[in-house]
Amino acid sequence: MNLPNILTMSRIVMIPVFVVIFYLPMQWSYLVSAIIFALAGLTDWLDGYLARKLNQSTPFGAFLDPVADKLMVAVALAVLIEEYSAVLLTIPATVIIGREIVISALREWMAEMGSRASVAVSYIGKIKTTAQMAAIVGLLAFPPGNFWAYVAIGLLYIAAVLTLWSMILYLRAAWADLFPKEAG
Repeated sequence: MNLPNILTMSRIVMIPVFVVIFYLPMQWSYLVSAIIFALAGLTDWLDGYLARKLNQSTPFGAFLDPVADKLMVAVALAVLIEEYSAVLLTIPATVIIGREIVISALREWMAEMGSRASVAVSYIGKIKTTAQMAAIVGLLAFPPGNFWAYVAIGLLYIAAVLTLWSMILYLRAAWADLFPKEAG
């Protein structure tokens, strides 16, 4: 267990803390839950940076890092869907959650096929993640109806479009393995 893996595990531990803080009937709960989510996002960047810089990449970390990310994002989007109770937010949130499930399954299947590299993280995925994290922090920090909440919803739509785009790129990269031509 090295520092990058501890940081990754900390994101998973932050999830129940995040949920409890979000639902506290206090005026500061939105802001503090946004800070917790932002901190989780920073640990995501930091654990990857440290794993590469310190040469501490491990199979456990490679497995757990995307799981921790997806759990944190899915839980945050789920509480936001409930809080906002609006189709305007539900549509991009479900697109993002659905894409994560599809791509996780695709990556797992491709790894079994020995073609994991063809579905590696893309640059578009990094931009999507940045827009998504900024949107979620904004949606958590500002209550529904606030001007900045609408800006954050706009960012979430940008993230959803990039999500679909990156999913298409992943599927195109895996297409030959998904639908091999019959040997004739």
